Amino acid sequence: MAHRLRPEGLDFVATAPVRLVFAREVSAPPEQVFRMLAEDVPGWAVWFPAVTSARPVDGGAGRDVRLKGGLRMRETVLAAKEPEMYAYRVDVTNAPGVRALVEEWRLAPAGAGTRLQWTFAADGTAAFRGFLRLARTGMGRSFRDAMTLLERRLTTPS
Repeated sequence: MAHRLRPEGLDFVATAPVRLVFAREVSAPPEQVFRMLAEDVPGWAVWFPAVTSARPVDGGAGRDVRLKGGLRMRETVLAAKEPEMYAYRVDVTNAPGVRALVEEWRLAPAGAGTRLQWTFAADGTAAFRGFLRLARTGMGRSFRDAMTLLERRLTTPS
């Protein structure tokens, strides 16, 4: 059953009870990486293995995302500041125990490429918060795999 989450803003990224932060460099410029994050929403299913489908809604102001395991999320884009930040909050999900969730992607030049930092900021029941802390390693692995596939997609000629 889907349920509505607490509508948090960007400040939640710094104040959330659970914050998981992952970073990695890719060899494409920030502008190109930003376009993949913010403009090619369906492409997330190609380069982020946990995502089975993603589509923009409300003229690009939101996203419908489905993850492996049957999780569904309806999101609102909070910020799309090219080329340095892309952030969204989850408004509705079928994930149990979640009360609030905001994700932020920070991009910064790094040599000839981009350093990406993904912050997963969440609140929920004690069981959900504990689950996230235990899931940190798996989420980190998923992020690393996604960045490898994203880099390949950005640097391989079509």
